[in-house]
Amino acid sequence: MSENPTNATYVGRPLDRVDGRLKVTGGATYAHEHVEIPNTVHGYILGAAIAKGRIARIDTAEAENAPGVLHVMTHRNAPAQPDFGPPVTPTVPEVFTRARPMLSDDRVRFYDEPVALIVAETFEAARAAASLIQIRYETEPGRYDMEAHLAEAYAPPRTNAGFETDSAIGDFEGAFAAAEVKLDVSYTTPYQHHNPMEPHATTAVWSGDNLTIYTGAQTIANFRAGIANTLQLPLERVRIVSPFIGGGFGAKLIVHADTVLAALAARVVGRPVKIALTRQQMFANAGHRAKMKHDVRLGADRSGRLVATSHDVFSATSGFEEFCEQTAVFVRALYASETRRTRHRLIGLDTNRGEWMRSPGEAPGMLAFECAIDEMAEQLGLDPIEFRIRNEPTRDPERDVPFSTRNLVACMQEGAMRFGWEKRSSQPRAMRDGRFLVGYGMAAAMRPNYIGTTRARVRLSGNGQLTVQADMTDIGTGTYTILTQIAADATGLPPSAITVELGDSNFPRTAGSGGSWGAASSGSAVHNACLVLRDRIVAEARRADPSLKAEDAIFANGEIRWAGRGEPLGQLVGRLAPSGIEAEGQVERGDDYRNFSQHSYGAHFVEAGVDMDTGEIRIRRMLSTIGAGRILNQKTARSQVIGGMVWGIGAALMEESVLDPRYGHFVNHDLAEYHVPVNADVPSLDVVFLEEHDDKANVLGSKGIGELGVCGTGAAVANAIYNATGVRVREFPITLDKLLAGLA
Repeated sequence: MSENPTNATYVGRPLDRVDGRLKVTGGATYAHEHVEIPNTVHGYILGAAIAKGRIARIDTAEAENAPGVLHVMTHRNAPAQPDFGPPVTPTVPEVFTRARPMLSDDRVRFYDEPVALIVAETFEAARAAASLIQIRYETEPGRYDMEAHLAEAYAPPRTNAGFETDSAIGDFEGAFAAAEVKLDVSYTTPYQHHNPMEPHATTAVWSGDNLTIYTGAQTIANFRAGIANTLQLPLERVRIVSPFIGGGFGAKLIVHADTVLAALAARVVGRPVKIALTRQQMFANAGHRAKMKHDVRLGADRSGRLVATSHDVFSATSGFEEFCEQTAVFVRALYASETRRTRHRLIGLDTNRGEWMRSPGEAPGMLAFECAIDEMAEQLGLDPIEFRIRNEPTRDPERDVPFSTRNLVACMQEGAMRFGWEKRSSQPRAMRDGRFLVGYGMAAAMRPNYIGTTRARVRLSGNGQLTVQADMTDIGTGTYTILTQIAADATGLPPSAITVELGDSNFPRTAGSGGSWGAASSGSAVHNACLVLRDRIVAEARRADPSLKAEDAIFANGEIRWAGRGEPLGQLVGRLAPSGIEAEGQVERGDDYRNFSQHSYGAHFVEAGVDMDTGEIRIRRMLSTIGAGRILNQKTARSQVIGGMVWGIGAALMEESVLDPRYGHFVNHDLAEYHVPVNADVPSLDVVFLEEHDDKANVLGSKGIGELGVCGTGAAVANAIYNATGVRVREFPITLDKLLAGLA
């Protein structure tokens, strides 16, 4: 069978989002918007007013008698659920699918942990009744201050995604002691919260013994397994529906309180139950990025060659469930160094667990490490880009395998040329624009490239319409559009003839959206399914006309062609298989992931201005040069990177969740006090893609891009501020109080 003569007619184009019209007209239905479900009632979660202790007494009588209230659920009457299990970090994939019981006992493990669920005819009635519940707690002393317990840090059995807790190459201590130039610094990154535009919400509907969950889920299969294990149901009795998600960023990878409690309550009251977390509730019940201390030690010779590299990470975690972000793992593959050591340590506190937050590992880790690299370059008297180039590895430094592709140096050099890096002064405080001190900063970006086991189904009907089905989700990244483009190229059909259906556990199982593996995994499966479909179409045609040769078939322009003769695909299928032709395809991680080191790369450049009197920081412009294999859609890819760049501004300058060390609650638990960048904070952003086809990554040649934009971006901001002011702030975010002290 011949390939399409146009080969890549649609993949790579900046095609508009095929679901865009639905979203802007209100036709896209999100988790809380399923008004078509009859007899739905509302649940409201009441959270604990302490962070550690137990419920000594709870009186729900007044709430139960309140107008419109149908049921009040507490630990005294909640349906039986399995035990949560040991606190030790579970193996992959158990961390996603383990049972997560709610209201299962009288213990309070973190502030705002659910202690009651009120179900009523309206949301307002449920919320009002919650205020009538009287609870007496027995409070216990808690651990809330990470710094106060650093001496008790311990090594977990593994880090997130199954990476080894520690790694060591050579004698680091000996090499560091003998190094001609040394750097020994500590950075601190704060608690952060995801805050997607759509808060967590669930509508649960029972039909006999079968449960349907409408929610925002990044990974349908993990949600399905998590709720089935919690409710002790056979997997086939649980259906998850999540066609549209208003942002996830890792916060919607596992089931949370809204999903479990809605399912429990719906069965008890015999009606569909809808629950949405308030923005304030999400700060305790929807995951967060943990606070971390980063100890970075670098040793180099006078020529700028690293001879010793160490990154130790101390991270807060929950006392009842570990989460160890793989914060230093990227150091194992970023730069060459004769000796290298990375270590991860946890400090157990009385908070809810940390969770995956966009670019887990690289986002906080590169924020600290790429600032340290900048500091080392200054000590050596080297340009920051030149220092990085001198430590560019030819093979993966720890795994000793070749890179599938690696264009980090090209990203830095191309970015420097486009940004005008040659105008940068190596002397801080040397550039000025009126009252503003001006500085340039840069940082490298790297993110592992993954692929997950994924299946997809395609069906071509007699009217020429192709339907693509997978339980893959679109969290705003453009999945509907990208899969449309891939299917169009693989079948020769126009995008208008293709319908993509996602977010339903009745569809073939995928790896879902997360870890920047979504497009590559689902796209490869769709591509492969379309190739199987083409084979079946050819087989049907040859049954009708054995003289046709399979190798001569060409799929293009909505037709199948043999020796100059063409027939519309829909017409052929309608004539030979009126009920349509269906096929499935799959993809899974193969030997190329073991035999090659696979990453996406980039370089970020920032121009920052700092008012010399007030310390006001203004980001003036930013540029990111990105090497992520083949770009599937220029428009959606650019949006992904720009979103990451904005996250980098937030991480460097403003994002911080403040945990009260006395009472264990996040005090700035809303968007009025948890500051994120707004339009006035975001300057001109530019993105340049350095495309290359990585044939080791997947059949499409693409690499993950969704999280790459935030990797190192905050460090580029911090490095620009240092270049402008000569003030190195090592405790993020860089706020006025920290900067002004140095400016004075």
